[in-house]
Amino acid sequence: MKKFKMTLSGVLLATSAMIAPGLAFAQTETAPTQQTPAEQAEPATVDEIVVLGRYIPEPNRESSEVAAFLTSEDLERTGDSNAAAALTRVTGLSIVEGRFIYVRGLGERYSSALLNGSPLPSPEPLQRVVPLDLFPSSILDGVTVQKTYSPNFPGEFGGGVIDLHTIDAPADPFFTMKLSLGGNTESTGKENLIYYGSRTDFTGFDDDTREVPGQIAIAFDTGLQINRANFSADELQAMGQSLVNAPLRLLQREKTPIDGGLELAGGFSQDTGLGTLGVIAVAGYDNSWRAREGVQEEGQFQGEDLVPVSTYAVQSNQNDIRLNFLGGLSLSTDDHEVKWTNLYVRNTTKEARSTAGPDFDAGGGIIRNDYTEWFVRQLFTSQLAGEHHFMDGMLEIDWRAAYAKTSRDAPYESRFQYGVDADGNFIHNVQGNLISFSELDDDIVSGGADVAYTVPLSNAREVVFSAGVSSFDNNRDAVRHDLQFEAVNGLTEEQRQSRIDYLFSDYNINPSTLQLREIAGINGASAYDAELQVNAAYVMADAELIPLVRTTVGVRFEDGQQSVTPRDLFGGATPYQPTEIDEQYWLPSFTGTWNFAEDQQLRLGASKTIGRPQFRELAPQAYTDPESDRIFIGNPYLVDTEILNLDARYEWYFARQQFVTAGVFYKNLDKPVEAVIVDVGNQRQQSFLNAPEATIYGAEFEVKKYFEFPDQNAFVSNKRWLVQANYTWSDSEVSVGDGDTVLTLGGAGSPEPADFFIQDGSRLQGQSEHVANLQLGWEDDTARSQATVIVNYVSERITARGAGTGASREPDYVQEPGVFLDFVYRKDFTVMDRDLGFALELRNLLGTDFDEYQERGNKIRINNYELGQSASVSLTARF
Repeated sequence: MKKFKMTLSGVLLATSAMIAPGLAFAQTETAPTQQTPAEQAEPATVDEIVVLGRYIPEPNRESSEVAAFLTSEDLERTGDSNAAAALTRVTGLSIVEGRFIYVRGLGERYSSALLNGSPLPSPEPLQRVVPLDLFPSSILDGVTVQKTYSPNFPGEFGGGVIDLHTIDAPADPFFTMKLSLGGNTESTGKENLIYYGSRTDFTGFDDDTREVPGQIAIAFDTGLQINRANFSADELQAMGQSLVNAPLRLLQREKTPIDGGLELAGGFSQDTGLGTLGVIAVAGYDNSWRAREGVQEEGQFQGEDLVPVSTYAVQSNQNDIRLNFLGGLSLSTDDHEVKWTNLYVRNTTKEARSTAGPDFDAGGGIIRNDYTEWFVRQLFTSQLAGEHHFMDGMLEIDWRAAYAKTSRDAPYESRFQYGVDADGNFIHNVQGNLISFSELDDDIVSGGADVAYTVPLSNAREVVFSAGVSSFDNNRDAVRHDLQFEAVNGLTEEQRQSRIDYLFSDYNINPSTLQLREIAGINGASAYDAELQVNAAYVMADAELIPLVRTTVGVRFEDGQQSVTPRDLFGGATPYQPTEIDEQYWLPSFTGTWNFAEDQQLRLGASKTIGRPQFRELAPQAYTDPESDRIFIGNPYLVDTEILNLDARYEWYFARQQFVTAGVFYKNLDKPVEAVIVDVGNQRQQSFLNAPEATIYGAEFEVKKYFEFPDQNAFVSNKRWLVQANYTWSDSEVSVGDGDTVLTLGGAGSPEPADFFIQDGSRLQGQSEHVANLQLGWEDDTARSQATVIVNYVSERITARGAGTGASREPDYVQEPGVFLDFVYRKDFTVMDRDLGFALELRNLLGTDFDEYQERGNKIRINNYELGQSASVSLTARF
């Protein structure tokens, strides 16, 4: 029985790509004629029917769109630990901060991430897009990256949509256990910064050491600012003494241990009276360490050149603990399937960090800041989905309902500051201490249904009519409390020279020495509520009206209401009114595929899509990013971006699993969101604005070829050799004309000349001119081994517009990702009738560093540190 389906992931199934080309050789139908008995006895003969597309992989053949597909085989070959790392191997994709994917040079705000077709919330303060490093590759069956738009996807589509597919229940029962060990040249076995924390930190959960103390939690709940006006001296003393001291404040040095991980996976299928019941479960624990030593600088103009005025040496040690669990149930028959999928991921980051160096704001004096941090990011999602076929597969109904919740908890985010005395010793600057408690909760309730009906046009052609509705409601609540100890009567020299836990001991926390106060929370600067509601409907037709030419035409209507409401934690009025963006869009799309030769086809696509500002970009709340030590603040005057997309791609599948593709693309963005550096008092912050217009255009190329050499020696002849490469060239331009204006937070929403902030003709933020990947390897079925050398290159890209306006504007911040060289080796073997698998992974063999800078006359190292080389080994037992 044939099944024709169109799922939420946008993969439109149609058999026309395989069998319709036979029409090129079909005969014209004529009325039947009477045959003689002799004629009837002769064997019937027909003209040869050539079936095109025999080498086209099933996902590419089924999809009407320009798309890339990562299979479970691809994920295993590259050995990447999570979805973000794996996607860097896809043509035109690059990774930012190890978490966010840029498609064709467009930032993460222009792409959407789905899990089995359902949207996901984000635990990141700066993004509404979920970071893809949360998803271990072990739970994934594959990933679809669709680069041309189809109306069954969300309208927020600029670079593409990334749909993560979790593994399904297997046909045969299995159980595997995997143990892994690893290390890094900058971290493992070296003396690095650390702080104690709690006894159970290695699990990713603390033992309630970091719970908000009861007295302070009660004060937060009162809605009163913690200070002498609202609380008595005794109450403030009790609050200050309730804060955990030495375990969360004292930086020490210890040898960093090796990385380790454990993963368990199993599943089975069982026939029942209702259908086939499938069960799948995956659980994992990973504990890794990464130490960094680098430089952070800030530059200012002296004449026409930039010179560094603040230079900090940075040391940090970060411990990441990830726990994940995937559980799935499915019940299926020949025509119906219902799946229930649950995923829980918890990623905990414990970091000790110190920066020291001459600071411009301190008159060039040496300043040291010590940080202790604990960030917990959690994701839980539960999805129920069904797929039903009727009328021998001609009618299909798909539906899904999902609840997803993420959170980010950062208790006891601490900073303690030091100056230098006349003898060069570090002494406390007590006014620079800060203890913060912040929480972010983000959830999405979503659902939708799709109907597809197949109408035959002939024995070889058909048209699939599709329609669907979807809805999701995304809510976010973010709160941050900043506390500080003030020196009531100043500090003695002895106190300023004392150890951090001695200074902030209970003995010194009293009404005459150190007293606690809350320093933020007014004017909506520390809390906001946000919501995004989107209701959508679409219609689409996928047909081969002309032999060999398949067209997909559709339109999506999307009604979106987005709001961000700043809140004063203490009940006062805020200076910023709630941001309300209420827009309706008709988003048409067209894709045509011409299967003009055997195993060759040409795709053309055109569509209109949108990009919405992210919650954090709209919230006028200051936030310090621990990755860059940069302060971010939103702009409530941002508006949506409208995007025109044009694509063309040639595909040649000349053998099984081997192909050549080449394509071009063009995008026009009306009011794209750009990050800019602004001066606020003596402090630099990164904010956002809508540039007037931008275009991006480029070309992509990919090839995959296997080679075999049967006449060579055994080492060579037993192997199938792989060469796979892709390259994307792209360019972009931001257009700023006379009279163009922008709305900024600093300008309080009043129009300001756009050329004050953005130079006409400059490159679009985040866009790299060159992105290239190369894989060289072998597969040896005899030795049951596989090896791959992996090269990834991304050229420089702008991370933020430089500070200043007009002619005095500084050059842009630029990051140069560089070249990464990895090696992955895998081998299966048998010991005592037990199948085992060994893997060796070597990462960043070239020792490429992280490098973000400004340059004019001199190179200002905004953020520069060594990444080191990494190695890991793993052993998998299969039962």
